[in-house]
Order: sequence, then C-alpha cells, then structure tokens
Amino acid sequence: MKRIILLLPIIFFLKSTLAQTAKNPSFEDVLSLKSVSNAVISPDGQHVVFTKQSVDWKENKYDRELWISKKGGEPFQITNNPKNTSTSPKWSPDSKWIAFLSDRGGKTQIHAIRLAGGESFQVTKTKNNIASFEWSPDGRKISFLQSEDKSDAEKKRKETYGGFAVEDAEFSLNQLWITNFNPEFLSQKPLPNQLKDSTYTEKLEPKLLMDSVPFSINSFKWSPNGKKIAFEHQPDPLRNTFFKADISIYDIQSKTHNLLVNNPSYDGLINWSPDGNSILYLTSLNDSTSNYYVNGKLFRINIDGSKKTQLAKDFDEDLSRFQWTTNGIYAIAWQKTQRPLIKINPKNGKYTVLPANLKRIWSYSFSKDGKQLAYTGVNDTNLSEVYYSDANLSKPILLTRSSEQIKNWAVAQSEVVSWKSKDGQAIEGVLHKPMDYDPSRKYPLLVVIHGGPTGISTPSPTPAYVYPMVQWLNKGALILRPNYRGSAGYGEKFRSLNVQNLGVGDAWDVLSGIKHLEEKGVIDPNKVGAMGWSQGGYISAFLTTNSNLFKAISVGAGISNWMTYYVNTDIHPFTRQYLKATPWSDKEIYEKTSPMTNITNATTPTLIQHGEFDKRVPIANAYELFQGLQDNDVTTKLIVYKGFGHGITKPKERLAATWHNWQWFAKYIWGETIELPKE
Repeated sequence: MKRIILLLPIIFFLKSTLAQTAKNPSFEDVLSLKSVSNAVISPDGQHVVFTKQSVDWKENKYDRELWISKKGGEPFQITNNPKNTSTSPKWSPDSKWIAFLSDRGGKTQIHAIRLAGGESFQVTKTKNNIASFEWSPDGRKISFLQSEDKSDAEKKRKETYGGFAVEDAEFSLNQLWITNFNPEFLSQKPLPNQLKDSTYTEKLEPKLLMDSVPFSINSFKWSPNGKKIAFEHQPDPLRNTFFKADISIYDIQSKTHNLLVNNPSYDGLINWSPDGNSILYLTSLNDSTSNYYVNGKLFRINIDGSKKTQLAKDFDEDLSRFQWTTNGIYAIAWQKTQRPLIKINPKNGKYTVLPANLKRIWSYSFSKDGKQLAYTGVNDTNLSEVYYSDANLSKPILLTRSSEQIKNWAVAQSEVVSWKSKDGQAIEGVLHKPMDYDPSRKYPLLVVIHGGPTGISTPSPTPAYVYPMVQWLNKGALILRPNYRGSAGYGEKFRSLNVQNLGVGDAWDVLSGIKHLEEKGVIDPNKVGAMGWSQGGYISAFLTTNSNLFKAISVGAGISNWMTYYVNTDIHPFTRQYLKATPWSDKEIYEKTSPMTNITNATTPTLIQHGEFDKRVPIANAYELFQGLQDNDVTTKLIVYKGFGHGITKPKERLAATWHNWQWFAKYIWGETIELPKE
C-alpha cells in the first residue's frame, strides 16, 4: 500500500508535465480536424472506399472527397472537387467501378470512376439534383431519386402573377428514374451524327419508372435478381407526412407496382432478404402519437404479403443502419454511451451484441459473401478511424491515422459519471477534465447540453461544435455533458420521461448533476455556466428563467415559448407528442414547459445565438427571449448568423460562434474582457 501511495504523486507529476508540454490547440485547429466516415467495402471484399472531410477556410466550406484503400494498403485520394464535394460512394456489383454523387457543375449528379484508375466522368446530366442512387444487381443500370421538374410552369406563373406560395400545398414529388451504365458511351464525346441517332441517345437518356403516381418516393432497393424494386413512399414530400409512409414493390417487366405494407402510421423500407423472398422494414404500426420517442418495430414480410414476423422484439432501443447478409441481419444501436454492432437472427428474431475493439461504431458495410467487413468507429481517447476485418470483428486492420492529428495536443480526459435526479431517476453524463487535473482543486464548471432530445453525449478528446471545450479545459475548467431524460441509449422508458415534462425534468437532471459534483468537492459553485444548441438551447433557456445558479448561459437555437414555436416550426407533431396537446387544448402544459412563463424571475446574463433562416426552431424564439430579458433588465446579447438554418454549417461562422461563447463565459465566469480578433 505504501508503494502505491508513493507512486501517486509521480503519476500526477507526469500527467502535469505532459499537459504543460502538450499543445493547447486553437479554435481553428479543432475546427480544422480532418474526419473520416462512410466506409464501404467492395463486393469482392478486397477494397474499402470512404469519405474524408477537411476544411477549406478560403472557400468557407467543408470539403468531402473520396479515398480508397486497396487490399488493406495505405489509403489515397481518388476525387478532387475543389469548389464542391464528392460523397455517397457505391461499388458496382463486379467491384470494378465506384459511383458517387458530386455537385461539380452546379447540380448534384452521379459520377463514376474506375477502380483501376483514371479520371472520373459524369453518368447523369439531369435538370434537378439527384438525392440518392443504387446500382442494379447486374451493374448495367443505375436507378436514382430526383424531384419532378416544375420549372417551366413555375416560371410562367411568376411572369403572370409574381411570387407567392400556398403553405403545405406546393411541392415537387420525388420520382424514381433509371439510366443505363455503359462506360463506352458515357466516357466518350458523341459525334454529330450520333447526337441525331435515337438509338444512341436512348442509351444515355434516363427514364422515369412511374409517371403520374400520387406519391413521393423516399427510398428504394433493387431485388437481388434485379427484376423488382421495393420502394418507400408517402403522399407528398412534406416533412410531417412521414407518418403516412408505406412500402410497395415495382415489377420491372410489367411496369406495375403493388402495395405491400400499409400500416396507419410510418412504414420504412430497409432492404431485401438475400434470397429475394422477403422485405425487412421498420414500422410504427398505428402509433402516430408517440413514435418520436418510442422504439421503432422491426418486421420481415414475404413479398406476397405472408408471414409477417416481428424481429428483435425484446431489444430496448432504436436499431439503425441495417444490413442483411447470408449470415444474418446486422444493425447498430446506442447502449448507453456505447454503440455496438447487433446481429439478429432473421428466423427467430433473437439478437446478440457483437464484441468489438471500439466503443462506438458509426457506419459499416459487408462484402457480398458477408465474410469481410469495413467500418468506422471511435474509442474514448481517439478520433474516428476506418477499419477492415472479418465478419466477427476479430483482428481488425486500422486503415487510417486520423488520431495522429491530436498526438501532441492537450485534450479532454473523459469519464462517464452518474447521479440521482430530483425524482430519484438515475442519470449519466460525460465529465471532461483537463490533462493536469488536480482532485484537490475546485474548478469552474461549464455544462454543455446536447440536442434532440434523443441525442446523446459521449466521451471524446476534442468535443466542440460552437463551444471551445478543449480550450476551456486547458484554461482550468471542468465540463459536464449530461445525458438527461429523453436521451438515446437508455431505453424507451427513459426516452419517455420528459413527455409532458419537457424542461422541468430536464432541469432536474442538469441541476442534480451540478449538485453531485459540488458534493464531491470538485467544482466552485460560484462559477457555473450552461449552454446548448437546439433542445440543449431550450433547456438552457429554461434554466435562464427558472434558476439563479448560473453565472452565464448561452442559448443556441433554443425554444423560448412552446405556443409560438408550435405554430411556426416545420415539425408540429413533435410538440403534440411530447406535450400531448395543442396550445388550444391544454394551455397549462404549454405554459409549464415554456421558458417565457417565468421570464420575470430571470437574472442570469444570457447570450442568444440563432440562424437567420431556422425553420426547425424559428428565429422568433430568439427575439422573444431577447426582448423578455431586456424588459426585465437582464444582461443579454442576441447574435444572428446570416444565411443559416438550424445549424451553423460553415467554418468561418462556426469560428465566430465559438469566439462569441469564449468571450461570454470569459467575462462572466473568469471576469475577463476579450476582444474578437480582427484577423
């Protein structure tokens, strides 16, 4: 025991020395971190293509390009679209081609590049943007989704009547198209006589599969034999119509389609079985009043409508990113702060959680025979990487080295902590500490609240968005990111705990987490701040008007009044489901959960950040909170980010928002006045 006691000061000295020599990254350093995603293995299992994102500060954009690892070798870049991006790579069935979406030229179109090398070329040249695409099983055709073209009719109407629009009544249906993939024709410039030859042009022109149908198509999948296409559709493309989504099957030869799944609420297509005899789908059955927070139900059904069977019935979380191979059905799901790969038996519906070398798997794909696997994922102390392994996730091969970017940085040290909320509910959160953490000190505490509410916070060395968390840690603070009631990963019952209790129960969870850290003696209760975006912004606003604990708060794209939010948002059902009422049927629940109700109690200096064109949380929420705080003599500042919707999606404005939060909390937590750098 004495030996252990003697070692503790040495360990702390080493950690402190490391923290002092490590680099404290700038805001730009963190925002410029390159990331990898969407690893897709070739059908023959030999190669992996993935997307790498980097920041182009000059063009003020995030650039995404395709990279490839051949036979487990060092990855290299295969696309270069400086002005735009290249995304969504998909292998041809023979593993010789990679098709992808790129918006070079102004419209998002399908492009293709040969595995053997050479320049990419454009496959489609349509009027509108292409949303998604799939190869046919024989690799000779590509089908894709595109909105119908109404440009001529809209132009004529505008010339006569000027500009107007009827709410919820004007839209363009998403249509399913098919085009031939013939590299010999596509990669060559046609001769003048060929341009006049209908035989030639028919080989290039896409065809609309279903014309004059009364629905909009969301997604689709080719059958394994290429004779049918299953597709998910809803009456129109409006966001809230997803409740009416159904599944049908289109027959290529007869050019007809038949309805297969039509429950009263949402039915979402996943994929075909490997033998082509059945379909896998997620459904809400007849539930259109709670499917924002209850688990989706997984079913398989034969294509003749028989043998409808629920799978993974006892799995208590939402499953996503499904793949069905000859070895079984696979998916990933949150399990508290971890995200493992789940294997489901398609016959009896039983599931197993597969062991892996990672805490969280983001994406994955199997080879055609189901024996090889490519995936992206992360542990608590590194950045996301691309891996290659067998189907059992044993002996994975690391293909990328993203984490080397932070090798010499002073980064967050993370741990998952838990506490009891006001009503006795167990709550978890992520506590970030600086590298030179001293358990004998009392630190300022900054609480960063995730959105959703079905989001989740996880351990990470470089948590960011518009909050300079790494720099706050290195300045000498602790950061708590609570997974409050409603968060993903803790089961359906937990996700339902803030129904008719939004804000109120969420505040219990945040405040009890702060109290827990205060009782442990690790924080200074006189130096506590809070912030969040979207639902996290709403909870921050609720804390502003219902608590005097905080020295500073930042509200990012937050709801301030559920009544005005309800009539302005683009997701009205969200409010009806969580509050179980409309403002006219139960005014009391809207008042109970709205930050504005107790605006006269507010005292905390509050920064408000909002996108100018936010439809999810309309900017009226920001103005209402801002004016209410001003009228009650509370220090406040509203910053509107021009041209943005619900998120800040460009690096320069994200940098600005980061500086704004740095200034705000420096002033009210540390008593420092910091000017925004001019260059």
